[in-house]
Amino acid sequence: MGKPTGFMEYERMDNLALEPSVRIKNFKEFHVPMSEKDRKHQASRCMNCGVPFCQSGMMIGGMVSGCPLNNLVPEWNDLLYHGNFKKALQLLKQTNNFPEFTSRVCPALCEAACTCGLNDTPVTCKANENAIIEYGYANGLMDANPPKVRTGKKVAVIGSGPSGLAAADQLNQRGHEVTVYERNDHIGGLLMYGIPNMKLEKWVIDRKQKVMEEEGVRFLVNTDVGKDIKASELLKEYDSVILCCGASKPRDIKAPGREAEGIYFAVDFLTRSTKHVLSGKKDGWVDTKGKHVVVIGGGDTGNDCVGTAIRQGAKSVVQVEMMPKLPDERAANNPWPEWPRVCKTDYGQEEAIAVFGSDPRIYQSTVKEFIADKSGKLKKIKLVKLEPKKDAKTGRMNMVEIPDSEFEIPADYCLIAAGFLGPEEYIVKEFGVKTNERTNVATESGKYQTSEEKVFTAGDMHRGQSLVVWGINEGRHVAREVDEKLMGYSNLA
Repeated sequence: MGKPTGFMEYERMDNLALEPSVRIKNFKEFHVPMSEKDRKHQASRCMNCGVPFCQSGMMIGGMVSGCPLNNLVPEWNDLLYHGNFKKALQLLKQTNNFPEFTSRVCPALCEAACTCGLNDTPVTCKANENAIIEYGYANGLMDANPPKVRTGKKVAVIGSGPSGLAAADQLNQRGHEVTVYERNDHIGGLLMYGIPNMKLEKWVIDRKQKVMEEEGVRFLVNTDVGKDIKASELLKEYDSVILCCGASKPRDIKAPGREAEGIYFAVDFLTRSTKHVLSGKKDGWVDTKGKHVVVIGGGDTGNDCVGTAIRQGAKSVVQVEMMPKLPDERAANNPWPEWPRVCKTDYGQEEAIAVFGSDPRIYQSTVKEFIADKSGKLKKIKLVKLEPKKDAKTGRMNMVEIPDSEFEIPADYCLIAAGFLGPEEYIVKEFGVKTNERTNVATESGKYQTSEEKVFTAGDMHRGQSLVVWGINEGRHVAREVDEKLMGYSNLA
């Protein structure tokens, strides 16, 4: 612990965020890194506590507390405070293949579990992580380092999201020959097309892809396994195949009028927007400029839709949330170090408040009907208010309609951000793997091998819709299991 009094001497200070009126003019990242001196002060706030929940990644109260990657947070905070960026980077890379991603898009489970946050504000672990990895790139410490020895084993990874990239990176460093198949025109999965540029500019992904290619990983884009190439071909060519195709089947809203023109799944909308931002082409672009936009879903993806629509110049943006508003501060039954179930006003909602003068969220409501005009285009949405009621048989709390509480709001476009239901069926059928009751690819508990001997799985298609950090976690674990299968042992972390 480099500075025992750091947490008492310095207040938490986040990277400066550009004002909403400024940042909504483009799709660029909008946080400005602080000076090295100030960053060291923030690192000095780490208490190096006796029980560092920040790196635990354990279940507490039914929720994960701390980093699922078990990042060595106190250790690299201490090194950052002392100015030893090189050693801090070495420790960071021991547990995390992609700090350049997580330090931008992770909700910072580490900070929620920070001991300093019990009676004060938590350490800026996420921004500290970003400072370390960006120092590495700026100073040549992230240059390609291909393995010295090759094993002669070949592995195919299907899907290039966080889990697929992590598995590929680990297995390549082990010396296996790795080929990653991606059906889109760029790698990254939801990192590329599910997360807008203002949270993760795509040069960050391109930069890492270049390094991985120089280290020996082969990427084949525009290749849809199960359609462009058969599973039988891959199983014949490769010693192992890893399915990391995500939980890309979106949850729909089955309400009258669903066929109206102007209703899109959130990821489709975000994908089209990102392609437009990258290319400038308007083919297939959903332009919400001057339109009334309604977003169904209160999660991160819904917030990204709010921020995207505002940048496009929407006339109004409303975000519909089924559940009640969470408390602004921790409730008594949600003590530290549990994940804080509190209301978070994210960047998109901040921007909506700045532009329209009010929070865009409508709580305890759901869609009753989509209403179209005579030409079939969406013009209004009928919502109904909900209230929590306990089921007498199961004891579960359900959200039920309040009689005669319907109301209408204008809507030219509706973006459905209601989550995902598992992997797409064609890839599951192509490889003949079994699924569980949640339609995810089934494995033994704590394992990654599927019902087919040479086929493994990881990420969202294995555990269900989750965070980027969990995808990396699963990618690292499946890589170790595949390595053991191929070599009889594994030295992968």
